Amino acid sequence: MIKIPMLDLASQYRRLQTEIDGAMGEVMRSAQFINGAPVDDFCNKIADYLDVKYVIPCGNGTDALRIALMALKIGSNSEVIVPSFTYIAPVEAVVSVGATPISIDVDAETFNINPLLLEKAVTPRTKAIIAVHLFGQCADMEKIINVALKYNLVIIEDNCQSFGAEYTFGDGRTLKAGAMGQIGVTSFFPTKPLGCYGDGGAMLTDNEEIAEKMYCLANHGQTKKYHHKIVGFNSRLDTLQAAVLNVKFKYFNDFTRRRNELSVRYCKALRRCSEIILPVVSPFTTHVFHQFTIRVVGGRRDALRDFLAANGIQSMIYYPMPVTDQEAYRFAVGISGNLNTTRTICEEVLSLPIDPEMTDETQDFIIETVIKFFIQ
Repeated sequence: MIKIPMLDLASQYRRLQTEIDGAMGEVMRSAQFINGAPVDDFCNKIADYLDVKYVIPCGNGTDALRIALMALKIGSNSEVIVPSFTYIAPVEAVVSVGATPISIDVDAETFNINPLLLEKAVTPRTKAIIAVHLFGQCADMEKIINVALKYNLVIIEDNCQSFGAEYTFGDGRTLKAGAMGQIGVTSFFPTKPLGCYGDGGAMLTDNEEIAEKMYCLANHGQTKKYHHKIVGFNSRLDTLQAAVLNVKFKYFNDFTRRRNELSVRYCKALRRCSEIILPVVSPFTTHVFHQFTIRVVGGRRDALRDFLAANGIQSMIYYPMPVTDQEAYRFAVGISGNLNTTRTICEEVLSLPIDPEMTDETQDFIIETVIKFFIQ
């Protein structure tokens, strides 16, 4: 029986219950369940926080990726470079618009797309790069941007796991994840760094024309009610979810601070385990630790996972195989170079609980259990 989950959303709700219930109650009383005032309020807060001009809400992060691709007119006969080690959503979105994902290997330390491999993957059909900011820290955007500029490619940032992370350029400029490409996308899925109580997402951009196109696409292709300029679909952030997000956003910096405290405690304690490779934070980015992902060498990852479970501790394998090996996409995804790093880390990665609500005592029990496994 799991006693320590990856994320204790129920505990967080209990702590914020008065505010969340109050915010949701206001929505219920107003009966503005679609496009109510909390949606605009939330989008304005996010625009200010990320320092972007336009935040277009939508139903989920996968819709956000698909809408971004459509707004940039990426479709058949186009190729989009994606990382090989990621959740399936970027690949799914590219295939759904008729384009071809081209998978490249990732960096062994950060698990993010390896920018040194980008140029070799570019062909005359390449139109875009999806830069996934995985597990909580930014990919190396300066190098990615340089390749994109050289080959006239657009960049979509998948910021679903790294909302709030900050990138520092070589000249000292800093920008938030999601605010560096032509379009950023994010998710408010419950377990994300900033999560609601259902599905939710958003697209981010500084380009007015692109923003208008994305807003239109997400709203049945309407320019105004009952006037459909393009073929779109229905993808909205519900007012109730926006109300929840408005409350939780007030505490987001506290959530991030606690996650970082927990990561420091993990690293300090687990450094003694020679069979564990600890997460690496790149010098050019902050980390929001959506996941605390270790690598277990020596073929003992699954045994550690089972040992933790036997002691009531949940852990997760993100991700067990490269996107190219998924049955649905084996013949839909191209590969540039080899995926040796991805294949190795897929056999070694294990994410431990890292929860803003976690007490030091609970984390100490997790740490003691991990160490016990290696010394038994």
